[in-house]
Amino acid sequence: MANPVTKSTRSQLGLFVFGAVSLLVGWRPLVETFSLAVHSDAYTHILLILPVSVFLIYLERRLLTEQALPSVSVGSIFLSVSVLITLCALFSSNSVDAGTELSITMTGLVLWWIGAFVLWFGLRAAQAAAFPLLFLFGLIPLPPAVLDRIVVFLQVGSAWSAHALFWVCGIPVDQTGIFLTIPGLTIQVAQECSSIRSSSMLVVTTLVVAQMLLRSPWRKMLLIAAAIPLSIAKNGLRIWVIAMLGTHVDPGYLTGRLHHEGGPLFLAVALICVAALLWLLRRGEAIPA
Repeated sequence: MANPVTKSTRSQLGLFVFGAVSLLVGWRPLVETFSLAVHSDAYTHILLILPVSVFLIYLERRLLTEQALPSVSVGSIFLSVSVLITLCALFSSNSVDAGTELSITMTGLVLWWIGAFVLWFGLRAAQAAAFPLLFLFGLIPLPPAVLDRIVVFLQVGSAWSAHALFWVCGIPVDQTGIFLTIPGLTIQVAQECSSIRSSSMLVVTTLVVAQMLLRSPWRKMLLIAAAIPLSIAKNGLRIWVIAMLGTHVDPGYLTGRLHHEGGPLFLAVALICVAALLWLLRRGEAIPA
């Protein structure tokens, strides 16, 4: 029987080699993806994906090395699919936009990494590392058409959320799509007001927190699902606060720092709500059934 240490070392070395090959071949889409994450609010969350995945795998390194049992057949399937997807991206570059091509290429790269892991560590280890491996799909930039629909969804949802707050406060409000009219002010929930960056950061953070701090699958799903309405609610709260300050305190709030740089503040409010729900769910896990 092979020495477990030798077997583990071989698996780690093999994974390193396959990873190095992928970086040599796929450096261009990786650079483009990280450049996109740095320069576009819609993709900022991508900067978190790889460090978080590597860290979570590192936490489970002892268990993974103990369970290392290469699976050539299944790993080869993943690698083959990865190559096919990459070739499709290459040959369709003239028929799709650059954003979609990047999404397809990054899908092939992520599948290569997962396939290399399965090839050298096996299915049992992959099952143990399922979350950080699947989390890598967050590296794939959404195609522009998909991203546009998400932004529209956030715009409309934010408008309805702000509408509800105005109504609860007894303020007359009229809504037409993404336009809200209150006494003395008409508000357009523009693309920049969709808070796509803070919303994606909230979803990513909630995913990681749910995985690390909850045991029950349904409790994890509940916490993750709550991130979507919370994203919309925090956007609506931001619109409402700025409108109230702009119409009752100082019109400068409508174009000031709170308008342009207030995202982190309202993200913090949403994270407090996530923390409160997390506390309730963890408390429920601690109570014997």
